[in-house]
Amino acid sequence: MSFKEELAAFSPRQDTLLAIGVFDGVHLGHKALLSELKRQADEKGLATGVVTFRKHPATILPHQQWLAHLTSLAEKIRLLREEGVAFIVTLSFTIELAQVSAEHFVGLLQKQLKMRGLVIGADFALGRNREGDAATLIRLGRDTGFGVTVVPPVKLSGEIVSSTAIRNALAGGDMGKVQRMTGRYFRLEERVVTGNGRGADLGYPTANLDTDPEQALPADGVYATWAHVDNKPLRAVTSIGHRPTFGGGERIVEVYIMGYQGNLYGSRLKIDIIERLRGEMRFDSATALTAQIEDDIKKAKGIFNTLDR
Repeated sequence: MSFKEELAAFSPRQDTLLAIGVFDGVHLGHKALLSELKRQADEKGLATGVVTFRKHPATILPHQQWLAHLTSLAEKIRLLREEGVAFIVTLSFTIELAQVSAEHFVGLLQKQLKMRGLVIGADFALGRNREGDAATLIRLGRDTGFGVTVVPPVKLSGEIVSSTAIRNALAGGDMGKVQRMTGRYFRLEERVVTGNGRGADLGYPTANLDTDPEQALPADGVYATWAHVDNKPLRAVTSIGHRPTFGGGERIVEVYIMGYQGNLYGSRLKIDIIERLRGEMRFDSATALTAQIEDDIKKAKGIFNTLDR
């Protein structure tokens, strides 16, 4: 289905105010923009809509750095809906779409989505070669009858909140910074698959997650996490890495849920990553590894006890 067909599949009943973007991570900057979108729409009697993309444009465009996503498409849509957006249009970003002029694209938005205004970030741009920056869109709006509001960036400790800043914090295992910039714990939701049973052999059975290779992950190491089972958050310790003690290999995510005895194979498990306990380490024996696991669990319990107060 072409992007024109994807747009045509939506037929809003009333005129709309739109925001457009990848919205990867749905962070505090995005939330500020969406708050302004909703405020203006309520004031003007318009429906709020978000136009976003199934994959990041950087994965399609040539000569662009590949980027892992912070949120899956399903998670992004859920988070956008939590911000009160009336409807969400997801487009397949293609080379064809990348070549569309800004003027033509906003014309399609006016025709197909009854767009009467845009709310954008200060560095936003759309259209071929990013020609549709804020100044260009304001001029097009004057010419063709839609308004444009530019929302300034959100800053924390002098740093602009952005998906890039969050990826950098993840890469450093700084989950506190990730939480501050998004307003929530970093979440993974993946299917539980069969592992090699080494955790069970050590007395700490783990749920191995079938992680999407395009999903951004925190730095290798061990983390205190919430594991959501039957909609109930359970205390857990999660290891991310290559298991150097057992010869290394592919990067995996293993979740040990404290005291849990059930079977999770084949189910989708949500984990919220709270805090990094330590980096990945190699141990000379199973005994040394078991002692470290016990210490990790003790440290994690201390964190949970603080959170429960």
